[in-house]
Amino acid sequence: MKRIAVDMDGVLADVYEQFYAYDERDFGRRKQPEEVMGMHEAEAFPSIRKFIYENGFFLNTPVMQGSQDVLKRLNEKYEVFIVSSATEFPQSLPEKQSWLGQHFPFITWQQMVFCGSKHIISADIMIDDQFRNLDSFKGQTLLFTQPHNINNREHQHTRVDSWQDIERLLLR
Repeated sequence: MKRIAVDMDGVLADVYEQFYAYDERDFGRRKQPEEVMGMHEAEAFPSIRKFIYENGFFLNTPVMQGSQDVLKRLNEKYEVFIVSSATEFPQSLPEKQSWLGQHFPFITWQQMVFCGSKHIISADIMIDDQFRNLDSFKGQTLLFTQPHNINNREHQHTRVDSWQDIERLLLR
């Protein structure tokens, strides 16, 4: 059975929606997607470090559209692991584990990998939105499109724009 490593933030969890909401809360105006396209998250949202250290940021992040159904079906066909570089933000660990339990109850605690660097991850397929995680990965790579990576076409990863794209590639 093939093994899939699936990122949380930007793939399962819609952190950009959370960034937009927190930024609007603090600055009184909601940024439009075209304002942040092609920008690194810290450039697009200068208060990002403050946001991600707030209690509830990760716990209350919206679920990426289509991810629950497709991931459930992937979990029936593949050996799925949720892999998050969560140790960079230690306060996020219990929130991320709780969030996964709430939104993806079919994912067991044995399938959750909270780490620092994903370079140690061994799988056949990795789905992530960050080049730093995909570039050194030895298997098949699926780059989940997010505003920070949308303009970069230099890497050799298969780009997916939605969970429906993942479904077409891995479930049909």
